[in-house]
Amino acid sequence: MATDDPIRTSSGIPVDAVYRPEAIADLDYGADLGDPGRFPFARGVYGTMYRGRSWTMRQYAGFATPAESNARYKYLLAQGQTGLSVAFDLPTQMGYDSDAPIAAGEVGKVGVAIDSLADMRALFDGIPLDEVSTSMTINAPAALLLLLYQLVGEEQGVDPAKLRGTIQNDVLKEYIARGTYIFPPEPSLRIVTDTFAYCAQELPNFNTISISGYHMGEAGATAVQEVAFTLANAVAYVEAAVEAGLAVDDFAPRLSFFFVARSSLLEEVAKFRAARRMWARLMRDRFGALEEKSGMLRFHTQTAGVQLTAQQAEVNLARVTIQSLAATLGGTQSLHANAYDEALALPSEKAARLALRTQQVIAHETDVPLVADPLGGSWLIESLTDGIESRATDYLERIEDRGGAVAAIEQGYQKSEIEQSAYELGRAIETGEEVVVGVNRFRIDEEIEPELSRVDDAVHEGQVAALQRIRAERDQAAVDTALADVAKAARSSENLLPPAKEALRHMATVGEVCDTLREVYGRHVPADAF
Repeated sequence: MATDDPIRTSSGIPVDAVYRPEAIADLDYGADLGDPGRFPFARGVYGTMYRGRSWTMRQYAGFATPAESNARYKYLLAQGQTGLSVAFDLPTQMGYDSDAPIAAGEVGKVGVAIDSLADMRALFDGIPLDEVSTSMTINAPAALLLLLYQLVGEEQGVDPAKLRGTIQNDVLKEYIARGTYIFPPEPSLRIVTDTFAYCAQELPNFNTISISGYHMGEAGATAVQEVAFTLANAVAYVEAAVEAGLAVDDFAPRLSFFFVARSSLLEEVAKFRAARRMWARLMRDRFGALEEKSGMLRFHTQTAGVQLTAQQAEVNLARVTIQSLAATLGGTQSLHANAYDEALALPSEKAARLALRTQQVIAHETDVPLVADPLGGSWLIESLTDGIESRATDYLERIEDRGGAVAAIEQGYQKSEIEQSAYELGRAIETGEEVVVGVNRFRIDEEIEPELSRVDDAVHEGQVAALQRIRAERDQAAVDTALADVAKAARSSENLLPPAKEALRHMATVGEVCDTLREVYGRHVPADAF
């Protein structure tokens, strides 16, 4: 970098060495900071923030069998975790059963395998669903996992109105950054809006979507791109729901968001504040939302997995602490702190406990929770917040010029922008311009590998055996009829969730329901696949 080049954030925003009052004299968007809990919510969605209620400590966990994941959940709850967050294996995320040929080698590896209602029962055995809030990181088949959760709740005797939690259900970002899609965008959007409508009637306290910038950030998006592309997707979901006949204030209060927290602490705090302000204005000015809650951008945060290093893995404890501070200083509603060993394997019990303790130290041993928006009014923070909003607004306009988020996705616009940012970051790390401690500077010759958690290949065999028992014992005629009803609903405008719920109740598997929908909708093949 030339000596006369300005220092810039990851999003290209120039940063001065010193900030003075004139830095915020001519802000484009933030002249009136407002109060926490009031429009446009830049300073937080609740008036007293963590003084009134702490963020939910929701450690992401799931591996191997439902029984093993259940044991980890009970352990984390006993250690003071205040919400559950379920990680599913890749076959489940892609709508395949554990005995599908394509699932070989992946069952239970990056999350828990859920094939049927029997698995969901085992996953939450002994956990009262009316007393916990559960987040499920699942997208293309999200509606099916939600229905399984509802069925388990009913078996426990829980009123559906008392079930609380979130399904990610954000399939648009899968086409941009992650790849666990099943169907083309249009039918995928139809399933999302059917879920909005179903939950408004059946599960009024469940967040029907967690619109995610996290995975785009992990793929290389800058803070500005993360905000812009996330909000563009959110606009597409709201438009689809309104076009399907839903009133915006009937579903918008249950929308939630999911962002990454990186080690660039100050820019991340500004990012969260800008996202809240932009969403509040979009809901009021573009969609005419009247309910205050419709404009509240409530979000979950996860610390940056992509910034964890396999080298000197214990240094990740410092990274995760800084990232957790960014999330809490920025006003998150719930937080997952990554375990220090996740660059090497699934989190060990010790590492998962230390990640939870990191959150607890911030909540109970620091003064961060005492004040809403503790960095609000900082000349630097307000200037960064404005800069992020300005640049993110420019991106939104470019996406609109391309016909909206779905059209831009089909053109590969967001994906190419993120790939360019990822390339530039990778190049900066390779040249040493961007320092990664323990990787390109401050290396040591001898690495001590921590004790790692591994998933036994026998998990696959056990899941296959369980599926064979289920198929042998269930009423196959009832399953066939229920799956035919799912196909019929898919070909009409009927809401898909009620017939899908009946199929799952009769022990149809997640893979079988998804196969039925694949026959109707087809599979998505990206334009650059060939």
